[in-house]
Amino acid sequence: MQFRTPIPILESPFPVDYHSGILSLGSCFAVNMAEKLEYFKFQNACNPFGIIFNPVSIEKLISRAVTKQFFSEKDIFVLNDSWHCFEVHSELSNSDKAIFLQLLNELVVATHQQIIQSSHFLITYGTAWVYRHIESGEIVANCHKLPQKQFTKEILSIDSIQTAIQNTFRLIQSLNPEAKFTFTVSPVRHIKDGVVENQRSKAHLISAIHQVLGDSAFCNVNSAIYFPSYEIMMDELRDYRFYAEDMLHPNQVAINYIWQRFKETSISKTAFIVMEQVEGIQKSLSHRSFKPESESHQKFLAKLQAGITKLCSEYPFMKF
Repeated sequence: MQFRTPIPILESPFPVDYHSGILSLGSCFAVNMAEKLEYFKFQNACNPFGIIFNPVSIEKLISRAVTKQFFSEKDIFVLNDSWHCFEVHSELSNSDKAIFLQLLNELVVATHQQIIQSSHFLITYGTAWVYRHIESGEIVANCHKLPQKQFTKEILSIDSIQTAIQNTFRLIQSLNPEAKFTFTVSPVRHIKDGVVENQRSKAHLISAIHQVLGDSAFCNVNSAIYFPSYEIMMDELRDYRFYAEDMLHPNQVAINYIWQRFKETSISKTAFIVMEQVEGIQKSLSHRSFKPESESHQKFLAKLQAGITKLCSEYPFMKF
């Protein structure tokens, strides 16, 4: 008897391997997947401007990076002795105005290069709900705890999300015509928006992504696919034991399971042997000996270092 609903997932026509360069963008779930890629030592970069949840803000940052539209004083503001920018996450905020602007513009240059050099783009959308700054009329990526009266809240229409995704796609391909895209919707529940509102939001995101993917004049399965992380969480893992204490975020068991499904369908099987070697080294590095001076432990360390040296000679980008 089957006690769950397995989500059928086709194998990616452009699987990731150790020669791939991956740029992960989007919500905190993008970070979860990027951490897995980092653990297994793939060539991965994640959210250079911090966690971004909505498609319009992701598009805006990609546009900046592609066109090298640098930040200026008009793009930042001071609050509580720190400088902030509505387009980026608060983790980048800085008490020094000049340093903050320099950092933002260095990230523009770095992201421009990452777009050129990456082969795979993993984009995770978190929500269709956005906040619009009343004074500027612009949708913001982060409100930085400004008073709510300075913003209006709205849900992006399916058409506007579709346009943002298409623009993101075109912008990246203008620098990198061979870029491959995997789109997904975050399984994190945005219940602060409301239970029904969260479902509306996810539905808008999923519908817009599939409208883009279904437009054969725009893209095809050889350049862009959908990975059903949201559906795996909702249907395969439909139980609160797979959620963290806040009952909103997937817990580590769920993250590991979704990663396993991603590995099975989106990572080249030729990479599995190297992944096993990397995992063996990672586990050995986390080992803590009760007798670090013992001969057996010294032999263990020598063997570990030999394994690291061998792997790094084959894949020089790996750092342990």
